[in-house]
Amino acid sequence: MEIYHSPYEAYPFLCDPAEDLRCDFELLTDELASATGLLRAQVEDSALRDELLWVCELIYHLNPALRTSLSVTEEETAHLAAAARRLEARCGVCSFVLPQGCPAACTAHLLRVRAKCLVRLVYRHAEQGNAVPERLLDLCNLLSGYYFALSLALNALSGMAEVPFVSRSYR
Repeated sequence: MEIYHSPYEAYPFLCDPAEDLRCDFELLTDELASATGLLRAQVEDSALRDELLWVCELIYHLNPALRTSLSVTEEETAHLAAAARRLEARCGVCSFVLPQGCPAACTAHLLRVRAKCLVRLVYRHAEQGNAVPERLLDLCNLLSGYYFALSLALNALSGMAEVPFVSRSYR
């Protein structure tokens, strides 16, 4: 069956076969970058705003990693890891909290989850027999950790208390 291709197609790879996850990866990174821009609009702290702009650009550099190559450097990976550690040190490390608080922290929690979806997609791509740079998995996981630590920092900045979550199932 031939699939219709609109002359107004928003992105040339949208018609890729379902088993080809590269376009899904690109769409998820685009969503992460766009939502990072939204989060930046919700943050008043100028240093965090600058950092979020850098993270947004970093995500766009991740975007073609499955289709072409990973252009994010080891130094940039280390910088993201250091930013996550700095935020963790600022607030202390919480294991599980309810995703609530100020609007910016809630947006950061949504980004955390979308970054985990990105990790899951990369693992599925690798399971299909495709080569995946280890640093790409590190970066995607780091993004999730960064957004989690950022959510805690944003709640702390706005005076919102974290609400710990204790699972009834996992102990």
